Amino acid sequence: MHENGDDKNLIQEQDPNMRPKKVILCVDDNEQELSVLKFMLVTNGYRVLAASSGQEAIGLFQESAVDLVLADHSMPQMSGDQLVAKLKQIAAHVPMVLLGDPQKMNGQIHGADALLAKKTCTSQELLERVKLMSARKRGPRKGVQRLAGAELAVAS
Repeated sequence: MHENGDDKNLIQEQDPNMRPKKVILCVDDNEQELSVLKFMLVTNGYRVLAASSGQEAIGLFQESAVDLVLADHSMPQMSGDQLVAKLKQIAAHVPMVLLGDPQKMNGQIHGADALLAKKTCTSQELLERVKLMSARKRGPRKGVQRLAGAELAVAS
């Protein structure tokens, strides 16, 4: 019976009058680090899509509207760099953050929009960066309100 209740919540979440949660795609081959990241973001009001490989991340990215990508830099098969390059080909406007060791990455952020040092970055810094960068894509909220006002004026 609980599953039906969950479906209703999903439908309400997509109601255009409600402000939708930002969707963050987290990619890390380390399951423990991925679950810590996911927990931190979910408890701060984000919807999280978690992937443990670049290939899985590309699949999720193509299926869902993502507001921000957080990717581990050093992963087997496909590095964070390679993943970001592929995702930017699909949707260049989505902000992407690489998490890793800046020295191993030679301080280069490559195709990513930002680089966070995985070991020294506090959860507070990470949340601030996520908040800042996930807000950037949508543009100012004022435009949305102005549009609604214009529609009302036309209707009356």
